[in-house]
Amino acid sequence: MMKQFNSSGSCIKKNKNNLKKINTMKKLFVIALALVLSINLSAQTETKTVKTDKSKIVWKGYKVLGSHEGTIQVKSGTLDFKDGKLTAAEFTVDMTTLKSTDLEGEMAAKLNGHLKSDDFFGVETYKTSTLKTTKVVSKSKNSYTVTADLTIKGKKNPITFEAAVYGSKANATLKVDRTLYDIKYGSTGFFDGLGDKAIYDEFDLVVDLQF
Repeated sequence: MMKQFNSSGSCIKKNKNNLKKINTMKKLFVIALALVLSINLSAQTETKTVKTDKSKIVWKGYKVLGSHEGTIQVKSGTLDFKDGKLTAAEFTVDMTTLKSTDLEGEMAAKLNGHLKSDDFFGVETYKTSTLKTTKVVSKSKNSYTVTADLTIKGKKNPITFEAAVYGSKANATLKVDRTLYDIKYGSTGFFDGLGDKAIYDEFDLVVDLQF
């Protein structure tokens, strides 16, 4: 009888120890799950909307005898951040707002009309242009190397550029080869004998965004 009692007592102790181990494992599992959930929540993507009224794009075009510059308005845009780092962005530009700022009066109106014509951006048909990132690589706290798809006149091509983000502002300068978008007017790559009327293929976009 004593042997049976001792054996039963031993089993009860083992069961209690097993229960303690199970409860401890349950607690550890709950703690681990809470940590994972908190990490995932803190790493969620945050999307910022571009303030179009406080953002601007300046364009600069170059020709043999000089250059012209002007502005285009941002129609809409968003930037995605994860743990405070830029991970993606996209925005749409309103091509109907394309204008020069270095000329006035009749000369400005003439240039603006020509830029909006089919010789250049064909604004009546292609009212918007878009940029959507495909890869964003962080170089430092505020600097990034960005690869994106740039669509102009319905033609999409990849482009890579440097960008910076400080607080609620982002800026970048893009060098665009217009011939990739079927804008060949005045290009020496497609026309001979242009002389000093030639227009260089590349133009710059200086982008300043607020969000």
